Amino acid sequence: MKNFKIGGVPEHFNYPWYLALKDKMFQSKGINLRWVDFYGGTGQMNHALRESEIDLAVILTEGIVRDIHLGNPSKIVQVYVDSPLIWGIHVADESGFKNSSDLKGKNAAISRPGSGSHLMAYIHAKNQNWNIQTDLKFEVIDDLEGALEGLPQGKGDYFMWEKFTTKPYVDNGTFRRVGNCPTPWPCFVIAVRNEVLENDPESVQTILEIINSITENFKNIEDIDLQLSKRYGQKIEDVQEWLSLTKWTSRQLKEEELEKIQNQLLELHLIESKLPSETILR
Repeated sequence: MKNFKIGGVPEHFNYPWYLALKDKMFQSKGINLRWVDFYGGTGQMNHALRESEIDLAVILTEGIVRDIHLGNPSKIVQVYVDSPLIWGIHVADESGFKNSSDLKGKNAAISRPGSGSHLMAYIHAKNQNWNIQTDLKFEVIDDLEGALEGLPQGKGDYFMWEKFTTKPYVDNGTFRRVGNCPTPWPCFVIAVRNEVLENDPESVQTILEIINSITENFKNIEDIDLQLSKRYGQKIEDVQEWLSLTKWTSRQLKEEELEKIQNQLLELHLIESKLPSETILR
């Protein structure tokens, strides 16, 4: 039995992995794959890849691209979710902010530097035509739990996170959503440490084939909306809307998509230059 660890956020996007692990699909192929939840998101996963704490990650596209620029010894092996991620822009319910333009020059609460909440704050600022040098400020709050506790206490002024994950906290009055900011590219990819790719590409391929066999028919699983609603504490109508907007895939990131991401990161001064695609894509 070969041992591997994979990391991901504990969100509905990754329920296919739960099903595969529950049914021992990896074990049937001689692979002992252990799932590790990363509540801190992409920045925390990038650190774990660098430190060899995990072997694979289901990770935000722009986050892993930037971290490979910064020395993360990993590569993207395929896209996992082809559709954009819809980031909700949240404020404390009792705050005086009415819309996203009110947040100019305010503190963006982020999980950690290099995280999706960090990078997408830049994308949002650019969309608002803000000066990213003077109109963008950050406060680290670690994760969603940190934002739930911190924003009502004034620790950070706004917080960007996937809108369906945070919807229950909008419904219960902790957060108020003042806008949305979709990613301009496929949102999740699967990244693998280079050492693993070099030493055991066959096992990596087997892992990908298994998960892709589930995502291909995921929406057709009987009562999948009810399963997701129960597991993630979301309203059935929200789950159904999310399913209608989400598209899984097994393809590799296209070079023109990677070019768009690198151009955006370069424009926002988040990378210093562009890398050839073979440095980032397997």
